[in-house]
Amino acid sequence: RQGREEPHWPYPAASYGDDYTYQSRQWQPVAWQDNRDLRQGEPYGQSTSYQDQHYYRGYHPNLATAPQGQDRTQTYDSYDESSVSADRREQTGRETLSSDLGKAGGQPQEPSLLLQYRESGLSSSSYELSQYICDGADDDSMLSGTWSPAQAGGPLLSTLVSVVPLKFSLPHTAVCFGARGQLVLVCPHRPAEGELAHVELHSLQVILQDMKELEELQAFPGPLAREDLHKVDVVTFCQQKIATSCDLSTQRGRDSALLWKLLILLCRQNGSMVGSDTAELLMQDCRHQKYKRQNPAAKLIGLMDDEWMSRQPGTLDLITGEVPPVVETQAQIVEKFTKLLYYGRKKDALVWAMRNQLWGHALFLSSKMDPRTYSWVLNGFTSTLATNDPLQTLFQLMSGRIPQAALCCGDAMWGDWRPHLAAMLSNRVGDMELNHRAIIAMGDTLADKGAVEAAHFCYLMADIPFGYFGMKEDRMALLGSSHRQAFAQFARTEVIQRMEIFEYCQQLRQPKFFLLPFQVYKLLYASRLADYGLPAQALQYCEQIATVLLGQDPAAHPILAQQVMKLGEQLKLSDPLLLEMPEQDQMLEPDWLVQLRACCREWEVR
Repeated sequence: RQGREEPHWPYPAASYGDDYTYQSRQWQPVAWQDNRDLRQGEPYGQSTSYQDQHYYRGYHPNLATAPQGQDRTQTYDSYDESSVSADRREQTGRETLSSDLGKAGGQPQEPSLLLQYRESGLSSSSYELSQYICDGADDDSMLSGTWSPAQAGGPLLSTLVSVVPLKFSLPHTAVCFGARGQLVLVCPHRPAEGELAHVELHSLQVILQDMKELEELQAFPGPLAREDLHKVDVVTFCQQKIATSCDLSTQRGRDSALLWKLLILLCRQNGSMVGSDTAELLMQDCRHQKYKRQNPAAKLIGLMDDEWMSRQPGTLDLITGEVPPVVETQAQIVEKFTKLLYYGRKKDALVWAMRNQLWGHALFLSSKMDPRTYSWVLNGFTSTLATNDPLQTLFQLMSGRIPQAALCCGDAMWGDWRPHLAAMLSNRVGDMELNHRAIIAMGDTLADKGAVEAAHFCYLMADIPFGYFGMKEDRMALLGSSHRQAFAQFARTEVIQRMEIFEYCQQLRQPKFFLLPFQVYKLLYASRLADYGLPAQALQYCEQIATVLLGQDPAAHPILAQQVMKLGEQLKLSDPLLLEMPEQDQMLEPDWLVQLRACCREWEVR
């Protein structure tokens, strides 16, 4: 190699100290470690040739990182000694590479090219790879003329491409999804040997026919906005869901069935209902509970404990001088109430009426007296009701307060929440804002206790709008599913179907009605239909979503519009109408897809 002019390196050379460590991009195959072939157990360059030592074409052990503390000079020595051919060593017998790379037989020699690259800061990886990566390459052919790293880059890159292992070493089966819900399978073949490809078309519906997910998708009569749909089909689907998916022995199953029954009611009444209709629905499956009445508290009536006991049946009445019988008839009770009024003892008459459950007499008499007395009798009456009695809820609401049941319902002590909501829905009088806040408070209480379906029922009664999955402060995003759980569990197929039925019921009353936050879940549902081999239905969902977006401003929802356009382009050949078109018109795209694409391009220009 003497007498050859070294190429000029156009980049600044980096200075390295004596503890130089190889810094360029290093390739180290698994089979090499510390210049030793782990699979052979012998050091490199002693008993085997270069090609025999390599298990991966293009990798050289000297490109491995040297162990810490080991000088790379020693590595280069062994590298040159093992790589120079025998013929060259005979021609240039005077040139030997020793451990110091500068001395041979005591005479100074010109440093090798690799050592010069090292000392100048030029990375030798490009030269090494270009010199030795090709099988049977002649060293002189690479060194002829003026060599430069740029020239080495061409063979290097081409060689790197050639050494990348094939992804498949043998012919394999290729699979992809085609239009019309088909699975396209290309059997293994060798085109280089003239073998023709054998292509098989399989229906995804046939392949997945035993899967529960496909059965769930096929049972739904969607999309519901089509003209040939009758609402009887929707009602039948809801009834089947109640029979198959709701465990009526559990509270959650009963709440889920209540939502399906509400959808049936909305569908039959074209999306409209009043409070009494909902109250009747609530009381259909309500578990009847007896609410125990109790005597009014003595403190509420204003009597001490001993005075209260002195007025019990069988004791001397100091006012009338009579001993009342132990058991008094209704007529005797009213007669004594009248006698007390003869003597002008209004308070005693009120106490007697309250103690003997003559609340009508007591309330009427107190209403003709001062407001404080009326409030005193009213509190005495409500104290006889059980805490979880729906009458308590009604009276507290009519008194201008949020009922206690709205803040405490949902546990075993309070019992069923439905009678309390029915009482509030059927008696919306007075402050409507108070009624609205009370129903929302009941929904929040139920949601905090995990009764999501019951909470969403309350939110529907309070006309709470639907929100988005990412907005955790929203009260609901999909009907009957909590958006505070994982998305896969939140956006279940059944939940999306139930939400679409609710949107359909609203469209029966308002044909132009749509739920904008729900459109993204329609797209998700369309993707599931396409995955399970139902592309025609999926394309209809894309059309519905595009119609909604085109009626709005697509730029307000650019990502949704683009995804609908992409899915529509993939499914456009699955339109059943193409079978009825002439062959020359079958490549035409639907109008909604053309318009949506134009809107997306216009948005991109902005």
